[in-house]
Formats: sequence, C-alpha cells, structure tokens
Amino acid sequence: MNSKNLVEKISIPYAEALLELAQKNQLLKKINEDLSFILNSLSESKDLQLCLVNPLLGATVKKNIFNTLFKEKISNKVLNFLFVLIDKRRINILQPIIDKYFELVNKLESITIVELIASTELTETQQSALVDKIKSITDMKNIKLVISVDVSLIAGFILKIGSKVIDTSVTGKLRQISLYLNAS
Repeated sequence: MNSKNLVEKISIPYAEALLELAQKNQLLKKINEDLSFILNSLSESKDLQLCLVNPLLGATVKKNIFNTLFKEKISNKVLNFLFVLIDKRRINILQPIIDKYFELVNKLESITIVELIASTELTETQQSALVDKIKSITDMKNIKLVISVDVSLIAGFILKIGSKVIDTSVTGKLRQISLYLNAS
C-alpha cells in the first residue's frame, strides 16, 4: 500500500468522527466554516504547515500554537478535535482529514463538485449560467463550482465532472489537431 492510500485510509475515521460530531450537535455549518478557515490559514502560512509535520515540536508546543492562532476564531469543538489529532500524532495529516470531511459532507448533502479551469476569471453571471447548463445536462441538483485560472489555456475552459473531462480550450484543440496530424 503506498503512502497516499495509507494517509487516506487513516483520514477516513477522523473525518467520519468529526462529521458525526457536527451532525449530533447541529453544528455542520459552523464546523464547515471553521475547517475552511483552518485550510485557508494553512495555505497562507508555510510556517504553520512546517509546524504540523515537525516531529521535534512536542504536543504541548503544538497545542499552544493552535490555541494562540485559533482560540478566538473557531469553535471549541474543532479546537478540541485539533488537540485530539495532536495527541494521536495525526496532526501532520490534517489537510487530508479536512479534505475527506468535506468529501463526506458533499456526499451527505448530494453536492457534486465540478472543477472549472478557465483561461480568464468568469463573472457571476457566467458562473451561474454554466451551473444551470451543467444541471440541465447532468440532472444534478446541487453543484459546487471550484474555479481556477490557467492562462496557458489561451482561451476557453476545461470542465471536470467526476471522471468526465470537457476541454473547450484553444490549447486542448491545438493538442487534438497535433495528435490527428501526427497519426496520419
């Protein structure tokens, strides 16, 4: 078993436990916000990421760091969850646990994640129209659009719905033409 599969396997029970806690206490929305805040903090701070994986920092030091950073910003339930991860020496896989948690929440709420890679930023109107079009094509009711910009696409976009990929980018079309000409 490779390390990615092992991390995912370890993440599942923690994510499930957190989801159960959120549902039991009717705090799903608050815990989602708290975890989004933590993910955002992690993505903005390389030092915080290094703190999580540093085996030389003891549990007390890591708890003090999390307490200082998050005490006033997240619920006590989530802060205590972070402390449990520290005690169990699982804080180094916090990101995969949170990712798995959101995956479970999306499944629970029947939300389909659609990834959009566009050559430019889309307006709210364009995003709304695209979501409506995806809903009509796929019969999916709840769609969450995750947008990223990649200027190397030149123009157009790439849409990923599960295992399906729709590539309308100029770069994708040029790649198809190149494959066609090389095959001849």
